[in-house]
Parts: sequence; C-alpha cells; structure tokens
Amino acid sequence: MEYEFLRNRNIILFTLKPWDSELGGSINHYAKIFTAHNNKVLVINRALDRTSIIRFRNDPKIKTRIVGLRNKEKSLRKVQENLWVLDPPTVLESVNKIPFQGLFDFFNRINNKRLARQINIAAAKLGFKDIILYIDNDFIRAFYLKEMIDNLSLTVYYIRDFLTSQSYFKGHGQRLEPLLIKKANLVSANSIYLMNYARKFNNNSFFVGQGCNLNLFSGERFPLPADMSKIPRPIIGYAGALITTRLSIEILKFIAEKRKEWSIVLVGPEDQDFRNSDLHDMPNVFFLGRKAVDELPTYISHFDVCINPQVVNEMTIGNYPLKIDEYLAMGKPIVATRTEAMEMFEDFVTLCTDKEQYIEAISKCLVQAQSEEFADRQKAFGRSHTWENCVGILDNALLKTQMPQENGQEKSKS
Repeated sequence: MEYEFLRNRNIILFTLKPWDSELGGSINHYAKIFTAHNNKVLVINRALDRTSIIRFRNDPKIKTRIVGLRNKEKSLRKVQENLWVLDPPTVLESVNKIPFQGLFDFFNRINNKRLARQINIAAAKLGFKDIILYIDNDFIRAFYLKEMIDNLSLTVYYIRDFLTSQSYFKGHGQRLEPLLIKKANLVSANSIYLMNYARKFNNNSFFVGQGCNLNLFSGERFPLPADMSKIPRPIIGYAGALITTRLSIEILKFIAEKRKEWSIVLVGPEDQDFRNSDLHDMPNVFFLGRKAVDELPTYISHFDVCINPQVVNEMTIGNYPLKIDEYLAMGKPIVATRTEAMEMFEDFVTLCTDKEQYIEAISKCLVQAQSEEFADRQKAFGRSHTWENCVGILDNALLKTQMPQENGQEKSKS
C-alpha cells in the first residue's frame, strides 16, 4: 500500500518504556522510520525518580543517567543523523502511590514542569519549531506537557497497552488517561479494541496496528535444536514469556491431560506461578527456558501447531498479539484464544472461546495438512505488519488532521 509520509518536521517522542531497554520498544522503531523520511526526532528517555535511584542504583543504565544529572552536557546525545536522545537531567518525585487526588496532581504537575523545562532547553538547542509531540502510553509524566512544551503544534497520544487495568496505574490512570486522550489532537492505537476505547473520549482515534521485526522469521526450515531432539511428535508449541496474567495454565493443563500423546513445548521464561504449577509434573509438557530472540524461529519452525492460550482479562483483551505475526510469518498452523484484538486474524488463525475448543482445533490442524497456498497467504499477511506501515497509517491520519505547515515543508510518497 502507498502512504504519504510526513517530511521535514520536528518530532518529540516521549516514551514510557526506556529508550535503552534491552528488548527495545515501539518508540525505537518509530524514531528510526521518522528520521528515514527526513524528520528531526528528539526522544525523551524515561527520567529518573527518587525511588529508582535508590532501588536500582547499580543498574548500568541508571548509572549512565546519573552521569547526565551531574554533567548536563552529556544528557543530550546524537544517536544517528537527525535523531537525538535526551536523558532528562532532573529527578522526579515518586508520586504514583499518593492516594489523594489533589496532592497527587500537585506533585505530578511539578514533575511535568521539571521535564518540560529540560525538554524545552534541548529542543531550543536543536532549533526545533512547530513541534509534533508524540506521547507513548505515559498518561502520568506527560499529562501536562501539551501545555508546557514550547512551539508545539500538535499532540499525538499512542495507546499500545491497556495500562489502567494494572494495579500500579489504576489508581490515577483511570482518571488521567481519558483526560489526556481528550486533550490530544490525534490518538493512535495498536489494536481495534484500544481504538474503540479511545474513541469514547476522542473521535480522532485511529488503528495503526503493530510492527514486527520479521526479518528473523523467514519461514525457512531450521535445524532441529538439541533440546527438542528427543521430544516425541506431534509438538504443540508456544514461544514467549510464560506469565499467568497473560497465559492460561488451565488451558495448557487441559490439553496435556486430554491428549497425552501430544508434546506440549513451552519456550520462554517463567513467572513464579508457572514455576510452581503442576505442568512441571506432567510427562508430556516440556519447558525449554528462555531463548535469545534470534533463536525463536528455529524452535517455532519445529512446532506442528503453534498456540497462544491467552487468559482473557482487562489487560489482554485489547492487546495486539505480536507473537501471532511471528507464527504467521513462519507459515504455521495457529490456534489461539478469541479476543476482540484477535478478530483481525480470524482468516488465518483458529480462534477458541474455551479449553474444549482447543482440543478440537488442534486435532483438526494435525489431521488436515495446511496447504502451501494458505501458508503463503499467512506469511504475506503477517509480513504486512511492519513498522513502516504503522508509521504510514499514522502519518496519513496526521495529514488529515488540522496541522500548521511552515513554508518549505513537504509531504513525501513512499
């Protein structure tokens, strides 16, 4: 699909997830694509707060930011052409657990002022004008930034997780996020569910999807990993974090109990509940542990059926299922839990509403071989979900929004 991309704009990306996170994040990808279209981008890394300085003072990333506090000249660094990262040389108060709304708002405004001051200094140094502010899911630290950042022309709020369902964010988030959504000129969402949620407060909300780094997931056949060599087939596999807030132990146990001739292979790190679960006592369930990202395609390629037995709760019902794109790109048969966010995959994934349907769906996948033509369409669909396409959809929405344009600013087609 052909998109119109923004060009020659100044963009500030305010991220909830640290820029230097080991796993990276959406902002990292967006930043690099924005710059590829000749925009200048300033990423605001997650600022230090007093609690983090104390609890994580030995973390190398925290130490790096402390250096920026002591030497402000080192707080702004150029990462590549047209891309800078600011480690805000300020310390924020740890306010989230303040139970009183008025007191919380007072200190949160102070935090926002501290951040805005450092952002304005960095933006002025870089010569940023007519700025687009892009807020990545942070409805607390960025709540007042629309009013506090100089030379701002437009604000975008990006919602990629339903954070207000989590206990840490619920207290103030259920009040602040809708207000921030209302204030934004445009809201982008990575799932249909989250778009519909945002549209309750702002009609100018769009589904942009989620990008996936699909270069690794080529669909080719890989050598059988040594730790899978003695596992009997058929192999029903899951690759990803084993976390009980997202994944159903009950469904996995039911499958393993009802079909003892199937091998249930789980690749990924476990939380405490998974480590303590009865699954470890079942002879046809195999935990292979955490693997490097570039190892995952090797394991997925040897699954006979890929599964995503998701728990349905406030957090997961709207989540974009990134692992489904990885499974699709490998051309594998897929069985997953039905949620509103999963409905866009219905032509290529068998969706289940209960554990009994999992048995029926997996059995059907094992009996009826998937055609090459269908696998090719799966791969094409999965590989259409690129970060470039996400930015293209967002930019098209932005171009339809009332935006001041300075002389010499252009739009580019790609």
